[in-house]
Formats: sequence, structure tokens, C-alpha cells
Amino acid sequence: MTALIAVFTVLLLINVPIAFVIGIAGVAWFYVHPEFPMAIAVQRVISQTQSIPFLAVPFFIFAGNLMNRTGITKNLISFSRLLTRRMTGGIAQVSVLLSTLMGGVSGSAVADASMEARILGPEMIRRGYSKGYAGGVICLTSLITATIPPSLGLILYGFVGGVSIGKLFIAGIIPGLMMMAVLMFTVSVTSKRRKYDMPSPDAQAPSLAEILRELKTSIWALIFPLILIIGIRFGLFTPTEAGAFAVVYSLFVGVFIYKELTWNDFLAALKDSFIDNGGIILIISLSGIFGYALTVEKSPALLGSLLFGISSNPQILMVIIVLFLVISGMFIDSNVNILLLTPIFLPVLNRMGVDPVHFGICMMTMVTMGCMTPPVGTALYTVCDILDCPVEEYFVETIPFYAAVIGLDIILIFMPGVVMWLPNLVFGG
Repeated sequence: MTALIAVFTVLLLINVPIAFVIGIAGVAWFYVHPEFPMAIAVQRVISQTQSIPFLAVPFFIFAGNLMNRTGITKNLISFSRLLTRRMTGGIAQVSVLLSTLMGGVSGSAVADASMEARILGPEMIRRGYSKGYAGGVICLTSLITATIPPSLGLILYGFVGGVSIGKLFIAGIIPGLMMMAVLMFTVSVTSKRRKYDMPSPDAQAPSLAEILRELKTSIWALIFPLILIIGIRFGLFTPTEAGAFAVVYSLFVGVFIYKELTWNDFLAALKDSFIDNGGIILIISLSGIFGYALTVEKSPALLGSLLFGISSNPQILMVIIVLFLVISGMFIDSNVNILLLTPIFLPVLNRMGVDPVHFGICMMTMVTMGCMTPPVGTALYTVCDILDCPVEEYFVETIPFYAAVIGLDIILIFMPGVVMWLPNLVFGG
């Protein structure tokens, strides 16, 4: 165990890509324990991806890249602008609402943040927002995408933990809307304090006719997550097949509805998907070696004993785990956290009577927030690079949003009925 942790820590500190950090650390463990043949390490790399549910991940990534090139994003921005034109911090509020709507399209917080940074970021800066505030709003609001279905993080969590992906999708709806409300309130308070983008006195509330007109052009994006949930609930397709359906749906909307998907756009989406999937699959494959070493060393059992020793109250333990995930997310990629920590924490909480769906929603929020925190947040560096924003300025401006998200997650821990009401209603429970 010492070799595993030591190699992992050293490689992480010298900024080796995270896939190789976990892979090399796992191989080092096998060298220290020659009683376990190296062939097992090779087998674990292969077997880690031999799963039908896992196929949903590359399908949804491809579908998200296609949808971003079909005109859906443009129409959702127009719809969001209409709904927020009387709100304090107007363009920042657009970012919150757009992330909520994009959750049903891209399924990726990093993809959503990078897209909004390119489209909304320059306009926010022109309107007088500081670069740090603009980057913070864009990054932290993209966190909603990790909760609203079809979240890629929830798919990975369901795949690793053996949890119903259909239930996870439905359970994420209410927390996602609550996060939208909390972040819109935070934007309103902070924008008012800084005098950012105050609404014009003669600005009129959107009329019903305007809303219906914009809704008509955006409806194809808005009904997509609803189609997925209904299809999974009534057995029209499995979560894996839902990913394939998402690709077909994206092509149909892009070619026949909006008529904006060109052959070049299709090839660009395909190229982006190869890159995105390559990185994720490499991490998942090599995590099989690391996970095997943790299992042999009985790390889940040891951690379980430690947690039971701290408190026998499941809510208190979940709060401790959430705070731990905030810290671990600063140093370890979100996908790695899901793959390594789900098999450790989930059995412990299951024994304490915590519903795995409830824990999954709370866990995914904090794990994904790691993409927005220094020193290794991928969404953070993507957005700061696009906006030419210093990371220090970004971090200071983002503190109120960090606090709002962590506070909401702790509230959800103590109110499991809020998370579980909808999945229990739809699936029974």
C-alpha cells in the first residue's frame, strides 16, 4: 500500500497526466507484490471497459458534440436572454439558465463551460464584468450540467456502482433546478453589489407571445431529456441504447429541423468525440489496475471501519465525505474520483441505509466541482485561458458560488426526500 500511495503522490505532484498517474502507481504495486502476476494488470486494463452500460458514455459524448453544432445552442441562448432580460446581472443570469438547458444537451460540465466562455465571456467583459467574475460564473454554473440528465458523471457513477442510471437521471432533475435557483440568487446578490448589468428601467417583462415564439424554436432541445427519461422508464430503450438514440436524434435535428449540420461540422464533432472519448477511456482502463490494488489491500474495508469510528450517523458521514470530495477534487480528475472512490464509499453508506441514488447526486455535484477548482481543474484552466484571466482573480471572485453550491449539497444530504421524491414517483420505491 505504501508504494501505491507514494508513487501516486509523487507523479501527481510533478504534474504527470492523471491517466498515467493511476496506471503507473498500479503497476508499481504489482512490482512490489511479485506474488501477483503482471498478467493480472493487463487483464484489469481490458476488463475495466468490457461493459455494455459503459457504451453509453461515448454515445452521449458524440451526441453532445453533434448538438453543439446543430443550432440548438444558438436557439437556447436566445431563449435564455428573453427570460432573463429584467434580471439583475442579465448576461450572467443567461449563463445560469443556459447551463440548465444545456444539461439536457451536452451532459458535460467542461464542454458547457468552454462553449459559454467563447460565446458569453467576451460580451460579459464588454459589459463591465471583471474577467474573474465572468470566468467564475461561467465555470460554476456549468456545474448544473453534471446533475441535469443526461449527465456523463451520473452514467459513470451508475456504471461503477451498479446503480440504476434511469433513477439517477430522474433524481438529478429537482436538485439541478434547485442549483439553478441558488446560483441565480447568488448572481443577483453579487451583481447588485458590484453594479454589474443592472436592468434597464424601461425593460419589459417577456410577454407570453414572445416566450411561446422562442419556445417553438428551442423545443427540440428542451424535450430531449424528457424523451430519454420516458424511454428508459417504459423500457423503450436501455441507458446504453439511449446513448445511441441521442446520436440519431442529434443528426435528425441538425439535418432535418435546423438544417445547420454540414458535413464539415459532422467531421469536426466526430474528431472532438474521438479526443474526448480517448482521454476518458484511457483513464477508465488504467483505473482498473489501481482499483484492483486497492481491493487487494482491503482499502474499502479499512476506510469503512474508519468512517464508522467517526460517526454512526449516515448524514454526518455524508457531510464528511462531501467535504473530502471538495479537497480531493482539487488534485484529482473528476472521472478518476468517480472510478476510485465510488467502490470505497458506496458499500459503507449502503450498510448504513443510504440510498445509492441519493448519495450519487450529492457525490457527483462535489466531484464535478473539482473541474472548477485549482490547482488541476480542467474547466477552470479552459475558461481562464479563453478569457485571458489570472487564476488568482478567478478563485477570489468565485468564492460566493463555491459556498452556495456546497451549502446546497449539504442541505440535500439532510433532505433525501427532495432527491428521491421524483425517482420514487416514477419507478416506485
